Amino acid sequence: MVIDSHQHFWIYHPEHHEWISDDMSIIQTDFLPHDLEPILKENGVDGCIAVQTAQTEEETEFLLHLANQYDCIKGVVGWVDLRNEQVAERLSKYKEDPYFKGVRWILQAENDSFFYDTAFRKGLAELAKFNLTYDLLVYHNQLPHVLDLVHSFPDNKFVLDHIGKPAIKEEGLVNWSNDIKKLAAFPNVYVKLSGMVTEADWTNWTEEEIIPFIDVVFNVFGAERIMFGSDWPVCLLASDYRKVKALVDNYLKKLSDKERALVLGGTACGFYSIGS
Repeated sequence: MVIDSHQHFWIYHPEHHEWISDDMSIIQTDFLPHDLEPILKENGVDGCIAVQTAQTEEETEFLLHLANQYDCIKGVVGWVDLRNEQVAERLSKYKEDPYFKGVRWILQAENDSFFYDTAFRKGLAELAKFNLTYDLLVYHNQLPHVLDLVHSFPDNKFVLDHIGKPAIKEEGLVNWSNDIKKLAAFPNVYVKLSGMVTEADWTNWTEEEIIPFIDVVFNVFGAERIMFGSDWPVCLLASDYRKVKALVDNYLKKLSDKERALVLGGTACGFYSIGS
């Protein structure tokens, strides 16, 4: 299967989606599976992973409800309060749904001390017990804290969203690449080839400026730990789905059939236990 490992659904409410500022008006509307299904089909994508955007269990349940209705959704990365003393019970409840694959906490919105929060780390440790994954959403300057986190939890399966959000627009390759190389040394860490166009200039990005960042990721992670993700509909701020997919497809032309198959679906299926 060809899998889009990272996209979102929501029913837009200004008070619930305050992160969608006025300069993002194009995504200040509803985005649901019936909107995405024809786009996936047009681009030869068989299914997707729906990832949370709100820090509520209500959204987790909303996404699981959609997954149980639409065949295109192969898994859900939801939100659970990892700091809650009853986190194990909550994870056990959600694990009953086969579409519940993992958890994400929006770390890019937290201060540096949160990475070392005792309650958060205690909850994070519970994920491995349930064979649940963890999506890392961070800015590039937070990667040193991510290094400590993944070092502390060798039994957890981590995936770095949006290649760690490097400052592509500012050509911030060096510091980011140094941290990415260190992160790749941990075999339990994977990476999503997603969210790159929105880290570049939304109106003037080019493949040529993004390719050096993709090069770094492939050089240190290898195809077996890299998965394609569109970040739809957030990608619409800078590009349509077709161009995001083409950016990855064009890069993959120089790789082997096996490597292409891994990046376009095999890695995501293995990481998120799709079909098992």
